[in-house]
Formats: sequence, C-alpha cells, structure tokens
Amino acid sequence: MAQKKAAKTRPDSTSSQTPSLADFEQSLGELESLAEQLEGGDISLEESLLKFERGVQLARNCQQVLKQAELRVEQLTQRNGEEVVADFNE
Repeated sequence: MAQKKAAKTRPDSTSSQTPSLADFEQSLGELESLAEQLEGGDISLEESLLKFERGVQLARNCQQVLKQAELRVEQLTQRNGEEVVADFNE
C-alpha cells in the first residue's frame, strides 16, 4: 500500500511553484477528462464539487503556463523594444 502514496494529485503548491510545459499537457488532459465526467451527470453533487474544484485549479495552472509561454515569445521576438522577427508573409 505504500506505493499508492505516489498518486497523480500533488499538494496544492501552485502559488509557490511554476508549472512546466509537461505539467500543462497533463493538466489539460485531466481537465478534459473532468469536464466529460461533469457533463455526464453520473456523479454525486459532492463528487461534482470536488471535480469542479480540481478543474479550477488545473485551469489556473494552464493559464499560468500559457502566460509564461507568451512572455517567452515576446522576449524572443523583441530586442531593445523592437520586433526582430521577419514578416513571413513577404
């Protein structure tokens, strides 16, 4: 039974640690699964609330990772406040 301790869920440390891109993929998959379960309506109100709460936590994690990715893209495409990426439409 000691092996069951290493479950999927982690302690709520989203405020102190930044989720990684791998965490984003995993969180997004879990979020989609939770949405399907909630839409199915085959679970109790108590379980629905717990799944909804987990979904909110996962959505916040995903938003944080997306925001970081956006900042990285901005940093990579700008130098001294000016865009340095060529226009690919030409």
